[in-house]
Amino acid sequence: MIDVVPALTALMTRTTGVDGAVTNLAQLSGGANMESSAFGFDGKDYVLRRAPSAAFESSSTYGHDVEAMLVRKAYAAGVKAPEVIAELSAADGIGTGYIMRRVMAEVNPAKILGNPPPSLLADCARELARIHAIPCDGLEAIVRTAAADQLAELKSSFSAFGGDRPVFALALRWLEDHLPAPSESVFIHGDFRMGNIMVDDDGLAAVLDWELVRVGDRYQDIAYGCINSWRFGQIDKPAFGCGSFDALWAAYEVESGHVVDPVRFRWWLVYATLWWGICCLRMAEIWRSGMDATLERAVIGRRASETEVDLLMLLEDDAPAAERAPITLAPPAPPRRMGEPSAVEMLEALSGWIERDVKAKAQGRDRFMAAVALNALGMLKREAENPMPLHDKALADDLLAGRATLATPGLLARLKQSALAKLAADQPKYSALAAATRKWSM
Repeated sequence: MIDVVPALTALMTRTTGVDGAVTNLAQLSGGANMESSAFGFDGKDYVLRRAPSAAFESSSTYGHDVEAMLVRKAYAAGVKAPEVIAELSAADGIGTGYIMRRVMAEVNPAKILGNPPPSLLADCARELARIHAIPCDGLEAIVRTAAADQLAELKSSFSAFGGDRPVFALALRWLEDHLPAPSESVFIHGDFRMGNIMVDDDGLAAVLDWELVRVGDRYQDIAYGCINSWRFGQIDKPAFGCGSFDALWAAYEVESGHVVDPVRFRWWLVYATLWWGICCLRMAEIWRSGMDATLERAVIGRRASETEVDLLMLLEDDAPAAERAPITLAPPAPPRRMGEPSAVEMLEALSGWIERDVKAKAQGRDRFMAAVALNALGMLKREAENPMPLHDKALADDLLAGRATLATPGLLARLKQSALAKLAADQPKYSALAAATRKWSM
């Protein structure tokens, strides 16, 4: 690993004019395509944001010089974006990226949503309105996409990753059939959600992660943070995990002067849910390629199943009433075998060892990765107890072509049973599992 401290010290000295020293450099958690590290200099706190590898850097939509420019532009427009104070250059020898003043606030969604400030939903609406009001002139390097283009790209990715998950195919066909008309294009953040929002006692303190900025439909931003994956267990508070859609829309209308269209919002909510599911499949391909061979990346790949249940809950109302009848749940796990330990029992033994002898003694990142390993072993154990078909290319093709639909007798029930079984193996604590089980079961 490159020792960034000497180059970082030189850069901070040039930037601030102070002959100081970098202290307490430590990598922060989070960041799929960029890594962030906190450090001190001359008694002040900063964050270094840079690409973790050359491969990730080359796969970015635009360079980190452009990203830094966008953060500066948002900050100047009054958005609660971090303040960029310096950018890395090739001469620094530590990759590409930039340095920001550190905002000291909470970023953990579970902690934020456990007791959110009363103003948080209105704060989100305000920041979205400010972002969408940023002038788009001079942004030639930024991706400009219409809904139809983004849907075509999503469909291409689905095909590239096997094209064999029927629920994803169902959602793609629904999105094609309900494609909204072109609309005004605005500056959008592209990743505005809990996890990229910092909060203190006064409300929203900072909006992070500007690497997906684009010029497009404002509803993409408004809906994206409302998908269930980004509510972090608050399934009954659909707007960012801290309120209702109606409250969000009303606050956004006040801040922006734009009247919200619920139909257009729903389309982008379905799109964003599917987009995250396909992103999970992409994570699996990144792991297979060796670009990022961490266990964490492989485990994220299994989160695709959470979006399948979410998608069915979003789309089932379009099915005939007869097809929405209660379903029969999968049978319980088979009883324990006697004699030598089974595969399931060996996985239990391995999990127990990691819990007692590895995780309990680990610190920091090692402790976190032990928890990821336990999660992965839990998936294998539950899947071994209840083997299930994961893929069905023929059915997916029929759904994409419209030969099978939500009106096809018995199809919705079959999709629900399969999706619940996969989610129970992959993410048994995911909020939609309990909610969908209550809603769908006999």
